[in-house]
Amino acid sequence: MADPDRNLPASARKISKARADGNVPRSRDLGHFVSMGLATALLFTAMPSLGGYAQHLLADGLSIPRAAVLSPDAALQHVAGLLTRGLMVVLITGALFMTAGVVSNVALGGWNMTLKAVHPNFGRLNPISGLGRLFDKQHLVATLKAVLLSVAVGFAGGLYLKAHFAELGGVLGAALPEGLAQVGAMLGGGLLAMLGVLAAWALIDVPWQKKQFLDRLKMTREEVKQEHKDAEGSAEVKGKIKQKMREIARRRMMKAVPAADIVVMNPTHYAVALKYDQAAAGAPRVVAKGTDRLAMRIRDLARDAGVPVLEAPPLARALYTHVEIDAEVPAQLFAAVAQVLAWVYQLRRSSGLAPPDVQVPPELDPHTGGTKADVRRRAAERRAAQQ
Repeated sequence: MADPDRNLPASARKISKARADGNVPRSRDLGHFVSMGLATALLFTAMPSLGGYAQHLLADGLSIPRAAVLSPDAALQHVAGLLTRGLMVVLITGALFMTAGVVSNVALGGWNMTLKAVHPNFGRLNPISGLGRLFDKQHLVATLKAVLLSVAVGFAGGLYLKAHFAELGGVLGAALPEGLAQVGAMLGGGLLAMLGVLAAWALIDVPWQKKQFLDRLKMTREEVKQEHKDAEGSAEVKGKIKQKMREIARRRMMKAVPAADIVVMNPTHYAVALKYDQAAAGAPRVVAKGTDRLAMRIRDLARDAGVPVLEAPPLARALYTHVEIDAEVPAQLFAAVAQVLAWVYQLRRSSGLAPPDVQVPPELDPHTGGTKADVRRRAAERRAAQQ
């Protein structure tokens, strides 16, 4: 009986795992149809040639050459030749039916090469569990289908035989070749009738087997959650990974502070380190930033390395809010940052210079409503007004 909690469709990962274990949808009825179709095709196309070949083979077998009577080696070669010719027919026919079986299986479940399905499972040797599987719903349904299919195929063949029963009397009075041809034609017609039943049965069984396969792999909500957790990693593991990455990025950021040109601070809450590479011909970059305790660490590292520290609260807040680490300063802050860098370059030539009074556009200062969302909104409004 199906588990009512398993009402979610199988994920691609579970289907892939089932295929790796050798569990794929297969239809025996499709195989029966393909095999019967091949037999019917051989009857209509290759039977005359096979009949002639068999006739010559039988004639050669009944006529023993004089050399075979006089020499044991010649007799052995004659018998070996007859066996080889007969075996060729068997091998070719067997290869055709083997190919048909492979094609019928691959057509539904696809090619699936795995050795897990043939691994020994000693649990199946338990007779008690074997009796349980014997009366399992799935096996009972398969048995009922096989019985119904046999009845339907036999009924179709019986109806055809009944309709052509009168023709069998004419076969008895005909010569052997004509009689064999008539029997072959009747046999081919009967196979076509049964083939039609198998085709209709296979058209029903193929989608049914696909549905049964997917129903067996249905999942509960807990299994879906567990699979997602296994695929993406647990929240604790992901949190630790993110924390480790933040620590690595922070250490790399702190190593960049001693090489900065200046650290701009709000006295106790924000610290932003700037670096300007004249050779790169780009805008100044933010190489480190932090708040509260991290801001104090940046300040202390800067002072220990001799990097100037400037208290410019509006600029520090604007840079911290709108510029990411290793990103260039936006054009709206070029003037303020240029003023700060000019002060740094002058300070290197002569000490004792008064710090500049740095001003930033009010819309970039978070204390005056300059959040990132506000900046994006004002920029969109300016673009709309220009259009």
